[in-house]
Amino acid sequence: MRIAVGGIHTECSTYSPVLMAGEDFRVLRDADLLGAEYFDFLDAAGIEHVPLLHARAVPGGPVLRSTYEAFKAEFLERLQVALPLDGLYLAMHGAINVEGMDDAEGDWISAARTVVGPGCPIAASYDLHGNVSQRIIDQLDIFAAYRTAPHIDVRETMVRAWSMLVETLRTGNRPGVAWAKVPVLLPGECTSTEDEPARSIYLNLPAFDAKPGILDANLMIGYVWADEPRATACAVVTGTDRQAASKAAEEIARQYWNARENFGFGPVTGPLEEMLDIAASATTSPVILADSADNPTGGGVGDRADVLRALIARNWHSALLAGITDRPAVEVCFAAGEGASLTLRIGASLDPASVPAEVTAKVLRLDDSGAAADRQAVVEVGGITIVLAARRRPYHNIEDFRRLGLDPKSVRLLVVKSGYLSPELAPIANPNLMALTDGVVNQDIANLASHRRIRPVFPLDRGFDYVPAATLSARWRE
Repeated sequence: MRIAVGGIHTECSTYSPVLMAGEDFRVLRDADLLGAEYFDFLDAAGIEHVPLLHARAVPGGPVLRSTYEAFKAEFLERLQVALPLDGLYLAMHGAINVEGMDDAEGDWISAARTVVGPGCPIAASYDLHGNVSQRIIDQLDIFAAYRTAPHIDVRETMVRAWSMLVETLRTGNRPGVAWAKVPVLLPGECTSTEDEPARSIYLNLPAFDAKPGILDANLMIGYVWADEPRATACAVVTGTDRQAASKAAEEIARQYWNARENFGFGPVTGPLEEMLDIAASATTSPVILADSADNPTGGGVGDRADVLRALIARNWHSALLAGITDRPAVEVCFAAGEGASLTLRIGASLDPASVPAEVTAKVLRLDDSGAAADRQAVVEVGGITIVLAARRRPYHNIEDFRRLGLDPKSVRLLVVKSGYLSPELAPIANPNLMALTDGVVNQDIANLASHRRIRPVFPLDRGFDYVPAATLSARWRE
């Protein structure tokens, strides 16, 4: 039996002015796809896996239409060549926005269905921060989404989706998908599965899996920074019994709706100056401060210097800020060399709405992996160490710092562009603070510009009634 594998994976803030192009994606094809760490589970007796194309990018702004169409055309061409197939597995995210297009995942999956035909089962894995539509659901037989945020079950989720597909091919028992929209749009920072009430809701999902007729139960938080019609939370259930799957989807949807007023930030959270006051008075270290509205892993631009300017104004000592995306500043540092002192303009290289910091800096370290777009520079401004990156990227892993000769545990204050902290940084935070900063993924959800969302939706609207109503996929209805 032959299973083709591919997909496209990123999320896009429609509030970002920085469009994503082909060079922003890591593209895997052929043996590189099958050999990639997050696809190395593709091994089952009697199954031949056919690699197509998988494009993955750090979240950002909308994707250029030409970039998306080029990826889709190559994917479909490879899919056509791979026929005949017994199954198709798509590793998706669910929150792509393509300029001039609604529901890019719906477009991608529908196009794939047209190629493979109605008889080929399609399985998809999703980020729980993806947005779902009826168009997407109608083309799928199997759906599975992350159950943790921070996401520590990415591989586990992919295995769930793939395993259901393999079982379908071996038994011939074709599952289907039911889903129920929930008119709630909350940010991931308020719905972390480390905190209540999300923790209990998600921990209860495996109990649904154990019920007769249910294979996989999911709660999609959705992606709040996409002003588009499909942006909503929902429950999605894969099952073999239509009634059981519909009932489960409605029950999960009801749980989330009933808990909507109880969600909140996990760490101590507030305006930037208040958080810096707390950090200044802390007797423990490292204090880790999340610059939440400029978080690249949430779709933020990553080039704002607001926190840096605030630290300079306070004459702060023993701080590490990682990092600020600024390719021009990195290139200036490389031209000057390690040890050089220079006048530097940091920040606002991508987003014209932000304000740069004009500083005198010393170049401490230059990191060059061979590609100009991947260069990094470490500079010092007074008592503040700053990591500059040529490419938009997060600094969430200890290895990110170790590579640059930095120890995040050795400073009084570590500033990262993040919402909830990554699994590697959270354990060393002492304490963890989150600043409500400005940016394209800001936490002022109730006041987000909303021109295309379907209303009403909480918390943009209040005082309306909701009764969960599950819908089956068109394939299952037929």
